[in-house]
Amino acid sequence: MILGIETSCDETSAAVVRSGREILSNIISSQIDIHKIYGGVVPEIASRKHVENIMLIIDQALAAAAVTLEQLDGIAVTNGPGLVGALLVGVAVAKTLAFAANKPLIAAHHIESHIFANILSFPDLQPPFLALVVSGGHTSLIAVDDYNSYRLLGQTRDDAAGEAFDKVARVLGLSYPGGPEVEKLAKHGNAAAIDFPRARLKKPPAASHQPPAASFDFSFSGLKSAVINYLHNCEQRGIAVVPADVAAAFQRVVCEALAINAVAAARAFEYDKIVLAGGVAANFSVRETLRNYCEQAGLKLFVPPAILCTDNAAMVASRGYYSLIAGRTAGWDLNAVPNYPIGKNISQIK
Repeated sequence: MILGIETSCDETSAAVVRSGREILSNIISSQIDIHKIYGGVVPEIASRKHVENIMLIIDQALAAAAVTLEQLDGIAVTNGPGLVGALLVGVAVAKTLAFAANKPLIAAHHIESHIFANILSFPDLQPPFLALVVSGGHTSLIAVDDYNSYRLLGQTRDDAAGEAFDKVARVLGLSYPGGPEVEKLAKHGNAAAIDFPRARLKKPPAASHQPPAASFDFSFSGLKSAVINYLHNCEQRGIAVVPADVAAAFQRVVCEALAINAVAAARAFEYDKIVLAGGVAANFSVRETLRNYCEQAGLKLFVPPAILCTDNAAMVASRGYYSLIAGRTAGWDLNAVPNYPIGKNISQIK
């Protein structure tokens, strides 16, 4: 049984998971209402709220699982990537509890942990597979060859998909968090009403005489700018804007870009399974667009329930379990790594 602790951004969460797949408890305390008035997460406030809430949340997780600290087999904590102040709260608490109870301390990569939401949701799912992780800070295509083996195949070169959702929501006058608000508005719009561009990226050629190869990277900055320019042009020309159409057309391009790249990467690297993860994975249109593309390509798609798409400690505990059984534990010098690269063991970046 692993206690997971998650404080990478603005959710304070603790969970107990048995054997990497059975959730005994998963307590999440969100700060959305606190940060809403600022239009985004304020790192200092997030850190302070974690300090206030973390021990209460851990106590609730242990009580809900009906276990004591002494009965645990290890304590896993997100140590990156994320907001450094927020990460430090979780890391400090995890180190203290592990030391006091003489339990193994396990470092968990936040993006890798998101992938394990699918391991928790599907008992028969096993690597190898391709993971598409889409959140407010990350958009990545990751080859998962084993429970502890990850290769980054593609990522955003600028804005993450969730970040683009938030920025478009802001220019449309929608509240924070922007992703769910854009999705709600898009339901009432015509996705074909506006033809926004989708970036088509290429890798730089290995040599000057070679043509550039296809890239599995993403770019959403240009799309965001296209939406802003469209709104400005309409305002200058006195053309009425239909916000629902803007939201729907923007969302369609994001969904298609994610699905096209994911399917292309799966084919190129010969994976027959794709798992979707991250906060934006809760978006219905993202799920359905990817599902349709996978069906056309003959690929299996796995999507976790919405509660496991957002930041939570159950995914951290699951990730921690597979690290523990592989003998990957952390020392008492464990620290927060806000830019923790994917696929690296914590000992490799010290």
